[in-house]
Parts: sequence; C-alpha cells; structure tokens
Amino acid sequence: MSAIDDLPPLREVIRQHALSARKSLGQNFLLDLNLTARIARAAAPLDESTIVEIGPGPGGLTRALLALGARRVIAIEHDERAIPPLQDISARYPGRLEIVHGDAMTFDPRPLLDGGKAKIVANLPYNIATQLLIGWLTAEPWPPWYEMMVLMFQREVAERIVARETDEAYGRLGVLANWRAETKILFDIAPSAFVPPPKVTSSVVRLVPRANPLACDRRLLEQVAAAAFGQRRKMLRQSLKSLQADPARLAAAAGVDATRRAETIPISGFVAMARELADIRSEEA
Repeated sequence: MSAIDDLPPLREVIRQHALSARKSLGQNFLLDLNLTARIARAAAPLDESTIVEIGPGPGGLTRALLALGARRVIAIEHDERAIPPLQDISARYPGRLEIVHGDAMTFDPRPLLDGGKAKIVANLPYNIATQLLIGWLTAEPWPPWYEMMVLMFQREVAERIVARETDEAYGRLGVLANWRAETKILFDIAPSAFVPPPKVTSSVVRLVPRANPLACDRRLLEQVAAAAFGQRRKMLRQSLKSLQADPARLAAAAGVDATRRAETIPISGFVAMARELADIRSEEA
C-alpha cells in the first residue's frame, strides 16, 4: 500500500506495465509519493478544482491530486504505454480522471472545461517544457483559461522564468513570464528522486496569471525583448537596430539611456518600448 492510497507503489506499477522511461519523450518518473503530494498541495485549494496534467506517466502526481481532493483531473499522455496504469487509477477514482491520449503540444483542453477555469499541474517532459510554458503565457484572450500553474522544470529553466532585471538569468522568458504572471520557485527536487535520475536538479514553479498586465501588444513586447536579448552584451542603441526603429527613441520611452544593456531594463521598460514601437509603426503606416 502506498502512502496516499491503496493502489500499488509506483515501482511496482512501472514493473507491472514495463514502463521504462524514454529519453526521446523527455521522461523522468518521480516515484516518491510524498514528493508528488507536495507538488499537488502547492496547487491548493484542490477541492472543486479541475486540474490539467501533462505527461502523467505512471500516475504518481495524478494519484496525489485525486487523493488530496481534486474534483477532476484531465491527464494528457502521449505515451500509449502509460494508458493502462492511468486506467487503473481511473477505476480507483471513478468519474474523476479523464485520460486523453494525445500530444500536449497540439491538444487544446478548453473544450473539456465547459467554460470554467482549470489549474495546470505537471512534471513537464523536459524536452517540451519551455515550449509549453510559452504557449500558455501567450494565450489569448487574457486572462487565460487557467487560474494557476504549478510546474516542474530543470532548475536552470526555473531561474530564467522567475528572473527580473539584474538577475543573471534574466532574459526573454523572464520578461514574458513576469509581465503576465506572478512567478515563484517553491522548492527543488534532487536528481535522486527520479527514475532515471536526470543530470540536473529540478524546481517546482508556481505561476499565477495577472488579471491586468501592463497594457501593450504582446507580439511587439516579444519582438523588443528578442532584439534586446539577442545581443545582450551590446547596448540598446546597437541591439534594438534590428527593429527598424530609432533605438534612442525606444530607450527614451522606457526612461533609460540607449547605452544601457537589456539585462538592466525592468519589465515596465520593455512594455514602454513596445508601446513606443507600436506608435512608430502606426506613424509609418
């Protein structure tokens, strides 16, 4: 018996279903049910919540979410080998687990939500984690269909997500993530907790969407950040030239000198530059 329910321990589940982790799918199975429960609790309150989980694998986090009271879990799993153990969990929690055999990169869960909100909780496959996150952060309309994300990333990626100006990891991802969400690293998980153990430490990050991010065109914000950080060691007067707009005018809109570098500019400064870029392009139209 496991620590959270009367289903078999995860090692037994993996052995029973010959569910070895595949590197091609970015799989690293988290087998400690105490840790999966800790991740689930980070998305509290779970009562009455609908959870969207990506890549549940043998179902450790799925079980924790259900055992701790999630009303409904929509589990999106690409690996057909993981479907039978998930079906065992569904039988244990009848009517509360919906299994979707599909690709999270293309599957849209919104039609399953009946117009309601969900929370995204997942030990994301490392090979698509950042792409998935960017997709969720660029969702339109905003506020999005989810009310919270509790996600596991490689520690290096987690640091980029929460980074702000002057942080070494600050870049395009930090601008986008912190413009649209409140971000926080909650805790780390050592490689030894996984099968197979990855070469890096993992971190669990919580992102809560901001109801009213600073107003600007998201695509222009992304363009400004991409230009500025694309040549991050150069001053804005050089790095922003690729936007085909006067770098000095853009920097002035942000209230900074064009000799500054991207990593010193706060998110509000990038927003101001995106607004100015919109004005410049409308003048040219």
